Amino acid sequence: MKKYITKIVMVAFLIVTVISCKVSKDIETPKDAFPENFRNASVSNDTTSIGDVEWKNFFTEKDIIELIDSAVTRNNDLQIAVKNIEIAQYRFTQSKWNNVPQVNLSVTASTSNPSDNSFTGKNLSQALGQKHIDDYSAGATLSWEADIWGKIRSQKKGAFASYLQSEEVKKALQTTIVANVSKGYYNLLMLDAQLEIAKKNVQLNDSTTNIIKLKYDAGQVTSLAIQQSEAQKLSAAQLVPLLEQNIAIQENALSVLTGSFPNAKRRSILLRSIEVKNNTAVGIPSSLVSRRPDVKSAELALKIANANVGITKADLYPSLKITAQGGVNSFETSNWFNIPASLFGTVAGGLTQPLLNNKRVRTQYNIAKAEREKAVLSFRQAVLVAVSEVSDALVKVEKLEQQKTFLEERVKTLQLAIKNSNLLFKNGMAEYLEVITAQANLLQSELELANLKREQLAANTELYRALGGGWR
Repeated sequence: MKKYITKIVMVAFLIVTVISCKVSKDIETPKDAFPENFRNASVSNDTTSIGDVEWKNFFTEKDIIELIDSAVTRNNDLQIAVKNIEIAQYRFTQSKWNNVPQVNLSVTASTSNPSDNSFTGKNLSQALGQKHIDDYSAGATLSWEADIWGKIRSQKKGAFASYLQSEEVKKALQTTIVANVSKGYYNLLMLDAQLEIAKKNVQLNDSTTNIIKLKYDAGQVTSLAIQQSEAQKLSAAQLVPLLEQNIAIQENALSVLTGSFPNAKRRSILLRSIEVKNNTAVGIPSSLVSRRPDVKSAELALKIANANVGITKADLYPSLKITAQGGVNSFETSNWFNIPASLFGTVAGGLTQPLLNNKRVRTQYNIAKAEREKAVLSFRQAVLVAVSEVSDALVKVEKLEQQKTFLEERVKTLQLAIKNSNLLFKNGMAEYLEVITAQANLLQSELELANLKREQLAANTELYRALGGGWR
């Protein structure tokens, strides 16, 4: 029996070796999906990019590093992504056993009591002198399908690509979380700066109101001047609780990102103390496929689609299956393991070609081809979005710096205007409206300058994320 099984298996392997072929041709990622250079970037062949920098080296602020480290370790979405990687790894490991013969052990015992008036019952009584039949078996069943058309190999490739894709999904999620944590921290610093500006403006308006009251007592201004000055002070004062509210909400958002319950976040640095980096190393667009996890994930999705086409195409062709069964069998338990008398064995092999369900199988093949075409388009779209995000971040970095130059000059001019208007007003050479207007303009400009600084820091972070940084 063992000799026959060995021969069958050897013949099957020979068949596979001789006629095994790939029935489906894979589609590669389109080479024309990438432009030569990013818009707003200088023409260069330098592949160096800030996307290759580890996030611990890109961010220099201690508080941000601690927050990101906590997020990478404790963020629940990232933990779910890790579990998805584990599941995909199990599936890939399982796919490796698809071409290994299945062997099942079985032990059965049965008894049958035919009717005394039945043909079996009468013959049983006459031949054996008993009214029941016992049967005892113990054996093993082997089943194996030859991978003639590369179906099992396609299953392995698809499972491996799915495993790699789950890792890329986790990386993409981490880049987003790293960027969101850093931008959230910068937003906190901006709100702190705006809160300080609002409080100082309240004090400034209070001082102006006192001067106007003195002039009112002297009969130099009307009560309208006092009312407008107090209204301006109340407008600035209203910003204080609003900013404090936004600070608490931003701290709560950072707590969720870092996997903790809402609490206050430590800030050991001021917004004005942070230097805006000049990140000019962006590399070339074609390198995004190796840096950006979402682009890499789209590339792997195409490989999965290629594998599915191979699997469904192989289903259209005959499948070679070999089965074998062997063990011991006896009508009596005393002779059950009487070797070799109780030995039995069967070996069978055959080709199976789908006929009635051929249309259904072909439909699945056509669907798989359409899904592959979708995967190609999805890859192109992923590249398009990635290149667009890099270009957006580049123009923001450039234009925000230009805006900052004008806004800083505006703030300096208004600060000088405040001093001059106060002096002129005290000496009766300026109207109270000029003072109030100058203070309102200064408040608005200083708030805008703080927000612009935050936008610059966020733009640098977004450029880093767009280039694929943050997952290493």
